[in-house]
Amino acid sequence: MVTGAPFGRARKGGTISRTGKGRGPSGDAPHDTPPPGTGAPDLLARLLAAGVSCRANDNIADFVTPQDLDAMEAEAERHVAGLLRCLAIDAAGDHNSTDTPRRYARMLVREVFAGRYAPRPALTDFPNARKLDELYAVGPITIRSACAHHLVPIIGEAWIGVIPEERVIGLSKFSRLAQWVMSRPQIQEEAIVMLADEIEAAIAPAGLAVVMRAKHLCCAWRGVRDGGQMMTTSVMRGVLRTDSTARREFLSLVAGQGHG
Repeated sequence: MVTGAPFGRARKGGTISRTGKGRGPSGDAPHDTPPPGTGAPDLLARLLAAGVSCRANDNIADFVTPQDLDAMEAEAERHVAGLLRCLAIDAAGDHNSTDTPRRYARMLVREVFAGRYAPRPALTDFPNARKLDELYAVGPITIRSACAHHLVPIIGEAWIGVIPEERVIGLSKFSRLAQWVMSRPQIQEEAIVMLADEIEAAIAPAGLAVVMRAKHLCCAWRGVRDGGQMMTTSVMRGVLRTDSTARREFLSLVAGQGHG
């Protein structure tokens, strides 16, 4: 079972809050961030100078504009073209690779790493008018991410269990939230904690469980090349952490949904 600090956890040189506001090393107050979209040649340098944490799995949506993303995509395209040259791949003379730099850069910025640059999806919540207090489980939710060590895919499934308190959200919102959290370079152990933090912040349930099971291509495609290896992580909070009967009920439900 994985435990961890909240999403706004302290980091060397500063913190980033749940809302994404950059803070200085003391964590006391946000720095004044230079206005985004000003055409600064180095977006990362601008954000770091403002005290914004820019680790691979941070969300920096509060600090980038559509113009910044356009510039990021264009710069990434230039660097991917340079990478192909370093690998002695004649992209200009290869009809299969001619457009690879553009496609690859767009994929990273707009799709694979989009969870870094997009704000959290809207999560319309509703009052638990009937005071329901029974466990429900959602899943399997398809997850797609990228290993922060090698930038190759992590693909798997997640299951979420909730014992509601005062607020609830629609079932589709769990999938949207999971997709947003997972669309960044990261490691699975941190990703599952971040997802649990976001669900807890949205509805403050009496009990919360998240189980994630995924294949890491950094093990299947390279290195040991073990294509059958899977990694399973879990987070249990509230009643689902303290009450073994409730925890067993959740695990039996997700076993019926394909986990186990």
